[in-house]
Amino acid sequence: MNRAVSALIAVLALAPAFLNCLAASAAEPGRRDIVSPEVRADRTVTFRLLAPKVTQVALNGEFGGRQPMTKDDSGLWSVTVGPLDPDIYSYTFDVDGVATVDPRNGYVKTGRSTSSLVQVPAESPTFYDAREVPHGAVAVQWYPSKSLGALRRMHVYTPPGYDAAAKTKYPVVYLLHGSGDDDSGWTWIGRANFIADNLIAAHKAKPMIIVMPAGHALPQPKPGEGAEHYIRNATAFQDDLLKDVIPFVEKHYRVNAEAGQRAIVGLSMGGGQSLAVGLTHLDQFAWIGAFSSGGNLRGKTDDLLADAKATNKKLHLLWIACGKQDFLFKINQDFDALLTSRQITHEFHATEGTHTWRLWRPYLRDFLQRLFTPASSDSAKAAR
Repeated sequence: MNRAVSALIAVLALAPAFLNCLAASAAEPGRRDIVSPEVRADRTVTFRLLAPKVTQVALNGEFGGRQPMTKDDSGLWSVTVGPLDPDIYSYTFDVDGVATVDPRNGYVKTGRSTSSLVQVPAESPTFYDAREVPHGAVAVQWYPSKSLGALRRMHVYTPPGYDAAAKTKYPVVYLLHGSGDDDSGWTWIGRANFIADNLIAAHKAKPMIIVMPAGHALPQPKPGEGAEHYIRNATAFQDDLLKDVIPFVEKHYRVNAEAGQRAIVGLSMGGGQSLAVGLTHLDQFAWIGAFSSGGNLRGKTDDLLADAKATNKKLHLLWIACGKQDFLFKINQDFDALLTSRQITHEFHATEGTHTWRLWRPYLRDFLQRLFTPASSDSAKAAR
């Protein structure tokens, strides 16, 4: 697909969210001078909402939970938070009990849950910011999924110089999103493309292709379908990934199809999917990662646990991380203990933090640096 067309499709895919924000803004009476959010040099942030007719407004965000907002005589609600650490934060307004995005802010996270985003910049560009380095390309790629009987979408990152290196084959990472996001999540809020660009430019990571498929293989669950739907979705996603996504990628992109040149990793729901798929298909994935994973992490791992020697021989890296304050920490901690008791070589990184992108971006940075390098593989073998 022509890259210009792919870029246009990417913009159009996000258009509904922006139009919703514009429509909400246009519905506000008067005042066109309102700025929200306003990020100041001291890293405090003020949020504002013009809503004269409502009785209560609160701010919910990744910086301290629910915070009531106060209203002035004109009906303008506001609250100031911080100073905040440099990072990207999600937030919503609670307007008389209804969660809504900020109508003055076009930076919106889309997916199965929607929220506004605000970046508190650091004094110099961070590892996830766009820097003056060679940049790869992100294409919105549509493909036919025979297993699901549908036309599906994924995002594909190709590294700097990909188009010019006509004969080069690249290692590939299958990067999976969480339950509240879609296939745009890892680039739109996760900044995976900029993280890879910066690592490659600094010679800290190998040039690689990153494939970000849609993890929701089934429509949203009906009330009461929670656990059952999760299992059915996991099975349907695995079929789509193995039977449709990977063959399509290997036909249309120059990837190295060897297991030693293929990784799978994800966050939350995607972390559970990466473990479920990767650990039961070690002939296809030698590098496996999972961030703040959800679901039954043990899954179908009886064969993997029963023969540690054979498993360790196939695995180049099994990298697991979770925040200590994450509601899923106990699940991940127990899985680490199980792997340790069965002598499965792996790494478990327990860090401070909750279930947010503030952890997953650094996790991705650290994981990508470990991939497709003899040093990582040799150190893993030495540990065995």
